Amino acid sequence: MLVIRPIEAADYEALYSCAVESGHGFTSLPIDQGLLERRIARAQAAFAKQDVATPGDESYLFVMEDTETGEIAGVSGIEAAVGLTEAFWHYRLGKVVHHSEKLNIHNTLETLSLCNDYTGVSELCTLFLREPYRHNLNGRTLSRFRMLFLAQFKQRFSDWVIAEMRGVCDDDGASPFWDWLEQHFFSMDFPKADYLSGIGDKTFIAELMPRYPIYTSLLPEKAREVIGKVHDNTRPALKLLESEGFRFRGFVDIFDAGPTVEAEVQNLRSVRNSVLKEVMLVDTPVDAESATPHIICNTQIESFRAAQVRHIDGSEKVQLSAEQADKLNLSEGDTVRIVAL
Repeated sequence: MLVIRPIEAADYEALYSCAVESGHGFTSLPIDQGLLERRIARAQAAFAKQDVATPGDESYLFVMEDTETGEIAGVSGIEAAVGLTEAFWHYRLGKVVHHSEKLNIHNTLETLSLCNDYTGVSELCTLFLREPYRHNLNGRTLSRFRMLFLAQFKQRFSDWVIAEMRGVCDDDGASPFWDWLEQHFFSMDFPKADYLSGIGDKTFIAELMPRYPIYTSLLPEKAREVIGKVHDNTRPALKLLESEGFRFRGFVDIFDAGPTVEAEVQNLRSVRNSVLKEVMLVDTPVDAESATPHIICNTQIESFRAAQVRHIDGSEKVQLSAEQADKLNLSEGDTVRIVAL
């Protein structure tokens, strides 16, 4: 059984492996021991907070564990509110009009403006599923369970949530968009800039980034073509978020120009469709032929657990075997939140 739970200190090696396997452009998982250890510590502190009334700098990091082998299948996270302790940068796509009535000339030009517009919103982040587990709706489960967490503990998060999608880069980490920035404003390659940002060393952004709006028409064609586009490996994740209600509103990453998508939490499909139900223990798991895949989670913080289970649509109670209930920290009569996959 694959169970999603809060990350623990003992998961460091697995988290490091995920960082290595995720490749270039995965800013939230840099290959840095100190940073990864701090991320684990921050997550443990966030889960330990009991009386959270408003979102702060809490960082919730989860792992998906194969309970039979103890192997970590993937990682997934939520930031309660971004930009509170350090600036959270984006480029905002905009338009300016150059018009001369006398000359009968009208030009609408696209611009990129540096901004911090998403300060204070929540963020879905750090989603990575290891290759051997990319089947049986595991990726969908590892992403969508976060919507249940948002719904169950809504006071801990903003009314709005975003997700930054990895932009276009090649296997060596070269980004067409960054190549232009590097040539004119920086003296470092994309992997180094991405790494510095990932470890929280972002002062160079304010110091070296162009301070005025950039006319995209002045960029080389290769750089223009990737603005708002995602890495091939990220397309499934983007499609899933779009099915939840996330939309692109013109904000892109300052390094690779990958799109950032946003949604109002209460309008997310999994939030709207999730319901609370009571647990009923049964001798054997629900028959796969009479039930459909669902995501289920308990309603605890420190002992949070989520997983994919089979559930009969329309049933008033969620039927679980004693083994399933034990792995989800549940007992007879407990309340769970559930949504169909």
